[in-house]
Amino acid sequence: MKQFWLILGLAVAPVLSASAQVTVSLTLDQDQFLPSESLSVTVHITNQSGQPLHLGADPDWLTFSVEAADDYIVVKNADPPVQGAFELDSSQIATKRVNLQPYFDLKRPGRYQIIATVRIKDWNTDVSSAPRGFDVITGAKLWSQVFGVPLPAGVSNRPPEVRKYTLEEANYLHSQLRMYVEVSDESGATIFKVRAIGPMVSFSQPEEQLDRSSNLHVLYQSGAANFLYSVISPGGEIVRQEIYDYLNVRPRLHVGDDGSITVFGGVRRVKPQEMTPVKSPDELNAPAKP
Repeated sequence: MKQFWLILGLAVAPVLSASAQVTVSLTLDQDQFLPSESLSVTVHITNQSGQPLHLGADPDWLTFSVEAADDYIVVKNADPPVQGAFELDSSQIATKRVNLQPYFDLKRPGRYQIIATVRIKDWNTDVSSAPRGFDVITGAKLWSQVFGVPLPAGVSNRPPEVRKYTLEEANYLHSQLRMYVEVSDESGATIFKVRAIGPMVSFSQPEEQLDRSSNLHVLYQSGAANFLYSVISPGGEIVRQEIYDYLNVRPRLHVGDDGSITVFGGVRRVKPQEMTPVKSPDELNAPAKP
């Protein structure tokens, strides 16, 4: 019997030693989220085993577990899609980014932690990450409006879908106030998208307008002397965002006779990609090509 356990130990030892050279870690873009906000997790897999790893071929090669700090049971709706075969050579790091929001019910405020587990099929072993904590916080509703989603081109024989925009503010990390937008159905029971618009000051009074395409235009004070202007689509995506500096006249939303919405007043801050490239003296003095 002693000889059997010795042989078994010798057989298992290389696998344990090799798997110890593969590490899994997690990073989050932020530490606090609103209920139903996108929760993007980046998984980092480091291979220092001295041999290549074959990963991603099976749908369960990467799995996640989410637990609440107060033993509340987090409902898992489905496994996030992660399949896609690849080879990770030794001394390399692979990253996989996954949005967990659609697959776990995280509407309840509280403290949670995520653990990612990588299945190494060649070794018949699992490697798990250390827990990564985060908080789900509540926001204060500032404004909401029901709207109709425009019908696709060529469709006119059915009533439009009804949705609702909601603006919320939340004290991110107890030190920074943020503006969020939520797009839901009319009742608010089904949430299609929640995302942060940007920082805001506590005394800001947001302006809101809907254009002919049901896009939401929002303008509010985001700093001591600057305003943030955003355009949000009916799907909850930010399709345009600009910064206006308060100079002589306070920026305000203006609705034209044709229904178009623009910002009146202030000075729009030029984005880096809009600036004219500065040529070096060598480029200016370069001889022209024939």
